[in-house]
Amino acid sequence: MNRKIGLREAMSIGIGGMVGGGIFAVLGLAVSLAGGGTPVAFLLAGLLALITSYSYVKLSIAYPDRGGTVRFINQGFGKTIFSGGMNNLLWVCYIIMLSLYASAFGSYAPNLLEVGGKNVDFHLYASCIIMLASAVNYYSIKVVSVIESYAVIIKLIILLSFVGIGVYGLIGNPNLEQLSSANWDPPIMLLTGGMVIFVAYEGFELIANAAPDILNPKKNIPKAYYYSIIFVILLYFIIAMVTVGSLPFKDIASAQDYVLAEAAKPMLGKVGFSVITVAALISTFSAINASLYGGSRVSYEIAEDDELPHQLTFQLWNQPVGLIITAIATLILANTLNLESISTAGSVGFLLIFAVVNLTGFRLAKKMQSNKIVPISGFVLCVIALISLLKQQFDSNRLSVIISLSIIVGCFIMELIYKRTEKLVKPHIDSDVK
Repeated sequence: MNRKIGLREAMSIGIGGMVGGGIFAVLGLAVSLAGGGTPVAFLLAGLLALITSYSYVKLSIAYPDRGGTVRFINQGFGKTIFSGGMNNLLWVCYIIMLSLYASAFGSYAPNLLEVGGKNVDFHLYASCIIMLASAVNYYSIKVVSVIESYAVIIKLIILLSFVGIGVYGLIGNPNLEQLSSANWDPPIMLLTGGMVIFVAYEGFELIANAAPDILNPKKNIPKAYYYSIIFVILLYFIIAMVTVGSLPFKDIASAQDYVLAEAAKPMLGKVGFSVITVAALISTFSAINASLYGGSRVSYEIAEDDELPHQLTFQLWNQPVGLIITAIATLILANTLNLESISTAGSVGFLLIFAVVNLTGFRLAKKMQSNKIVPISGFVLCVIALISLLKQQFDSNRLSVIISLSIIVGCFIMELIYKRTEKLVKPHIDSDVK
């Protein structure tokens, strides 16, 4: 960034980060877990994000840095194996989110784009969009920025129109009774549903990366976080309400991967289905574009802090080498895991990261002259949510838990190996210099 940004632009970063491909990807999954209580599940996830944002506000003001979360964790725990492992996890979570967006694109695209009268395989769409976004990132970062700017406006206009028409369409709809508490799943399932789709809220942390450029930071940084999260909570709550109140559960289940487009049919027919599908394709493509850029920068920041090999600061075709690594890893993940496993892994990763950021906010509260109760409450709630999610998923989708825990352990093992290797290599380098 080379110019200062105001409150509106900062909010756009937060809203754009949250209202990316997440809502299109995980809405059907949330309904399958929470039933008629899906709006409550989105509310629970949003409230956890809002509580966590307090720590982000205080840390962004006290330690403004384009490294964002990476800088905060290092500030709280020093440059240790623990902080390095957590920062590695952040990079991997970017890759997981990219896979989620690509999966969503691959699920929606066949409903609109047909070749020779036949739907092309999901994996082909998902792979092609990753490669296209990678090419755009290599071509010009300015193009990435322009795409994201227009995409935020387009998807918000379409989603707000969907909300307005959808709320009106609920009047007299026989499926409205599905929202009654009698159709809610047990509280643990509501919590689990909210935590599985927690990835739909994680994008607010991108505001931290813009903190050094925000005008009047003490006033605008808190507003940017709180206003954008509250706006998205309300948006998601109403979208979930309209979806559950518009379609029978069996129709939601059969169209789980593209349920938001299906929910537009009762109100606007095939045209509505197509418009929401277009919105999903635009949103997921822009989210992939922005996340590829962000992921490559995270790997660069981690390497600069000497928590990953310095080679990750090198450039390939005028971009950090982490960009091509991120793209390849995304291709592999999007083509090997199912949507629920990807969403669970992403939510587990971000719940752990946000727990650590809340703990950092607690540990540094005295230095920042901030409240200690909110960050420690955020830490405890993130841990409870994480344990609840792992327990429920272990019973219903054991593979996703194994994958999630393996990713976390792998990030710390990677950091441990790097630190030990560095200790062995550095004395030899120093002696050669002498």
